[in-house]
Amino acid sequence: MTVRRAHVLGASLCLGLAAATAARAPLDAAMAMAAAAVAGAVVIADGHLRLVGLAAAVALFGWAWGSERLTALDRSVLERQIGTFERALVEVQDDSRSGSYEQRADGLVLRWGGRKVHEPVLLELPLGRSPPRGARLSLLGSLRVPEGPASNGFDEAAWLRHQGIHAVLRVQSWRVVGRRGGVEGVGDRLDRWLAEDSASGLTGDRRAMIEAIVLGRSAGLGQTLLADFQASGLYHCLAVDGLKVTAVGGGVAMLVLLAGLGSYAAQAGALLAVVGYALAVGLHPSVVRATIAAALASLAWLAARQRDRWQALLVGAALLLAWSPYNLFDAGFQLSFAAVPAIFVVTPRVVRFLDGYPVPHGLAQLIGVSTACGLATAPVTWFQFRQISLVTVPANVVGVPIVVEVLSLALVTALVAPVAPPVAGALAQVNGWGASLVALCARAFGGLPGAQITSPAAAAALAACALGVAAYAWLRGGRARPEAGLPADRERPAEGGPGAAAAAGPDR
Repeated sequence: MTVRRAHVLGASLCLGLAAATAARAPLDAAMAMAAAAVAGAVVIADGHLRLVGLAAAVALFGWAWGSERLTALDRSVLERQIGTFERALVEVQDDSRSGSYEQRADGLVLRWGGRKVHEPVLLELPLGRSPPRGARLSLLGSLRVPEGPASNGFDEAAWLRHQGIHAVLRVQSWRVVGRRGGVEGVGDRLDRWLAEDSASGLTGDRRAMIEAIVLGRSAGLGQTLLADFQASGLYHCLAVDGLKVTAVGGGVAMLVLLAGLGSYAAQAGALLAVVGYALAVGLHPSVVRATIAAALASLAWLAARQRDRWQALLVGAALLLAWSPYNLFDAGFQLSFAAVPAIFVVTPRVVRFLDGYPVPHGLAQLIGVSTACGLATAPVTWFQFRQISLVTVPANVVGVPIVVEVLSLALVTALVAPVAPPVAGALAQVNGWGASLVALCARAFGGLPGAQITSPAAAAALAACALGVAAYAWLRGGRARPEAGLPADRERPAEGGPGAAAAAGPDR
């Protein structure tokens, strides 16, 4: 990897944005210091010192911007209305999640009583029928304070505040009065299309599994099966991540190429497919990162410019943190931005190590990606969920190809369903067996004795062993490359050719 000026400046911007979560910057002072750093960089002749000055200026600007964004996110109109009971107009932002006593969904309050508002809120709805995503509701409800730290350590108030939510709206009654429009409305329609047609004719567990794989919604799966997915390290298969964005973009590009429409049309089709898929499943951090990477890769190819995957990664991180520095605390953000750099760095070394063994290159790549993701995300899964899977590499080597096939066939089914429902039904029946195989894989690996670590002592021992092995492998790899006559920072080119599919990259 060659460190470029863009990498340094991008990392500096991300660092400044993230610093706002630790301490808010006085706006005037931060901007004055940034201006002074720029002025100093202009007059400095030395190129390295000039870069240091520019990096400092960018970091200070990021700190100032992040501080202002956090101030805006912490500002709440509804917080001052806690305890009141009113009629409200609310947009439902996602599908509801059923609990023991109520169902919950993220909402956007447009009107509270006679006052116009534009503020996110957590909806608590009665059990029973649930409003669809994108619906506008006229409702009666009261506002309450989010709960503080619970006995299990979960702090609802802090978790919601990081999403810009400062009140919980407990709904007494509601009715649908319309739907949102614009780009979000397009995403809602794509979501309904995929939910209805990707598993055409299927019911029960197989339909719930396909819906979880395609749209990242696991509400229809049982708690025991979800625990097996978590223990096996396959839980990311029930969320939308870079792996699925890559599959969508690459699949569309392949179909366009097979139709004989050329590379430019393939890149444009992949870009549109990736953006549409992101709108359909929701703009979660890992989805946004992969979409940005895919979009930059396609645009770079169309403009005949060289791709820079590290720069794409930094652009994704900077945009997410600029929108909300609180994204830094999101588990999806942490998993995604831990896994992808590890894929860049660790995967080529694992593949080189396996070159001397009778392992097909595609399988070696899969082992390398699974190893990289398992190592990089282990600290995140421990601190976020107090769990580390020990079988994640073999489970992903076996399960991920099946997940990709299920996703691909589900999307083909959705495309065929409007024009040939019987064919779509037959495809869905076949795909149902694939979904059952994914569930079987999770049960088989997750049910193994010692499949996961849940004790602090075992986690510490595992971390020490992993660091020792990583240091040994790194030093051995560094010695092997000069002996082979290769540059120390040389890596294999990305598989899959140019464009969105090669750039988005799988992650957790």
